[in-house]
Amino acid sequence: ITIEGTRIDYPFMHRPGDKNYYLHRDFNGEYSANGCLYLAEECVPGDSDNLIIYGHHMSSGKVFAALDRYKSEEFYQEHPIIQYSTLHGKEQYQIIAAFAVPVYTGHDFEYYSFTKAENAEDYLEFVKECKKRSYYDTGYTAQYGDKLITLSTCEYSHKNGRMVVVGCKINTNELK
Repeated sequence: ITIEGTRIDYPFMHRPGDKNYYLHRDFNGEYSANGCLYLAEECVPGDSDNLIIYGHHMSSGKVFAALDRYKSEEFYQEHPIIQYSTLHGKEQYQIIAAFAVPVYTGHDFEYYSFTKAENAEDYLEFVKECKKRSYYDTGYTAQYGDKLITLSTCEYSHKNGRMVVVGCKINTNELK
């Protein structure tokens, strides 16, 4: 995952069936307070509608700390693209929403549960909820069938807060 002009330029890991394995482990599986970026265990690369990638918000500015800067529309304007590279190729995602929310409250927006839409209505409802919570209108959205990426880190203005940045895969045709 890379966002040009930020410190976000890290590999990410995926370990299905082992929740939060990389929360306090590095790329090699050794203990690390920084942990490393990891794809949510319920995500299936190539099949999920939404890939959720978690990383720590380190006070040193490392890992996903830069996501907090997306509270500023000016920062978004300067850094609107998420680059996602795998062994299968490179993709780019246009950021469509940036917001902070509390989690695990019993009545929060469960962005962290959306990996595969049951239908078009389910998908469009998720996109609508993200855009509704966004700090600003990016001018971009997503349509059913578009692939999404969600970057998530801790955020400290809410109890159990998370800073969330959602992007839509840039296809050969223009974004809607």
